Amino acid sequence: MYQLTCNHCGKTFQVDAVPSVNTERNPELKEKVLSGEMFLHDCPYCGRRVLASFPLLYHDPAGKLMLWLSDGSADTEARMQAAVCGEDFEGYTGRIVDTPGQLIEKVKIFDAGLDDLAVEMAKFVTRQELSKDVDLIFFNLDGADNEITLTYPEKGEMQLVRIGFNVYEDCAGIILRNPSIKNAATGLCRVGRSFVESFLR
Repeated sequence: MYQLTCNHCGKTFQVDAVPSVNTERNPELKEKVLSGEMFLHDCPYCGRRVLASFPLLYHDPAGKLMLWLSDGSADTEARMQAAVCGEDFEGYTGRIVDTPGQLIEKVKIFDAGLDDLAVEMAKFVTRQELSKDVDLIFFNLDGADNEITLTYPEKGEMQLVRIGFNVYEDCAGIILRNPSIKNAATGLCRVGRSFVESFLR
């Protein structure tokens, strides 16, 4: 059980929180993660929908992917990092995320067969081209040319930005030529805007 405070009426209530999702054993839970349904709960007092962020381990054995939706506890993160660095998870990609939205984005990136490091670098390049300080979000990989669609909020609406796959490939090439970037992303770590910018600024 997880204690949740309604951001509409301010009352506190408990919800059933799934502590882990194994995509091979429970594929239906993966769909709930991707749709966001896993994190939406109805307040029993006012009836409004509330977004809940609770610690969750997302494990994709086939893709050798481990994602940890953190509650910010340093002790818990250290224990998770130690577990993912163990021999049972050799060859795995491990990431820490801080919000359900970040978790959903990571799942989409890896499901598309992409490297999140190269995607984050492509976002950096796209921000420079847009001349906007916006947080870009991976939406999908689509079309015959594998065009990547990114989104960002502006004036209450979601804007779409499409970039060619060549941008992603160029970024992947930069990472390949600079192994220190890839090496810094081993174990269980946060790979996002600040991670990539620390290498590019």
